[in-house]
Amino acid sequence: MKINDKFDPGHYRANADRYDQMEYRRCGLSGILLPVISIGLWHNFGHTDDLENGRNILRTAFDHGITHFDLANNYGPPFGAAEENFGKLYKQDWKLYRDQLIISSKAGWDMWPGPYGNLGSRKYLIASCDQSLKRMKLDYVDIFYSHRRDPDTPLEETMGALDQIVRSGKALYAGISQYTATDTAKAYDILKSMGTPLLIHQPRYSMMDRWVETGLLDILGKKGIGSIAFSPLEQGILTDKYLKGIPKDSRIGRDGRYLTKDRITPTLIEKVSKLQDIAKSRDQSLAQMAVAWLLKDPRITSVLVGASSPAQLIDSIGSIKNLTFNKTELKNIETILSNKPNK
Repeated sequence: MKINDKFDPGHYRANADRYDQMEYRRCGLSGILLPVISIGLWHNFGHTDDLENGRNILRTAFDHGITHFDLANNYGPPFGAAEENFGKLYKQDWKLYRDQLIISSKAGWDMWPGPYGNLGSRKYLIASCDQSLKRMKLDYVDIFYSHRRDPDTPLEETMGALDQIVRSGKALYAGISQYTATDTAKAYDILKSMGTPLLIHQPRYSMMDRWVETGLLDILGKKGIGSIAFSPLEQGILTDKYLKGIPKDSRIGRDGRYLTKDRITPTLIEKVSKLQDIAKSRDQSLAQMAVAWLLKDPRITSVLVGASSPAQLIDSIGSIKNLTFNKTELKNIETILSNKPNK
């Protein structure tokens, strides 16, 4: 695909061949195509991180055809920092490319003190969306998510807030994250009755966290809802990072909030080592195979990856070179994951 950018974005000019380097899938039944690999700013974009490294990660992403940047109000640290830093980079690098990007944000987890800075009320979601737009220096986001189901707020109120955010032009599409299959179906019906489609669901999904296979994927396929899987590498477990111990610069070494040392057991290491052997036979890294394994299902629109460096991101992007698994590979992977003897 030849691109004729009709502007000079100054010191950053995106790779003209970027769209030839990525695959895109339709998001549910919508008109939106998403790259099969999307970049998340959950980690590595806080105020304690190197912003120049973050800039290089995002440039590398876009230069390889990744058009979807995923954020949330509380990404940091501290809360809001990732959006603030993205806002700085957006002004310098991305403003002239705005119409070629899908930028998303979310609200649902704790953000500010008091009873109105968390969960799923109309007040919280709308106020949070307004704050996110200010931090990112945007007029609108492409997708705004309810980041989690609030069991104490009527689903009609939460979906009504998403509907209002879309109708007000602050977001183009509505999404949800980590909703059960039952609540997803209800959310879909509520939004449909309001005239606002539910574009996408963002669930946690990896080889080692497969709750979506017990009903959610079926609902997404039946209703025509797109999906984007987060934590595909299980916080770095599905890489070779921990096979020889815990590196000081690893996520456990730097920040033990989401992955703790007690997860890295001999049984886990044995399982990961066996998976890596299969990956090598496919001429892939374990991380690449883990991403490809998710994308084997057409109901997965995109896989959301994080990266601490451009090189790590390029490795993840390499997964799209081999998205096909034969029956033996799939059987062997299932055997390893289930801890059952191979027959």
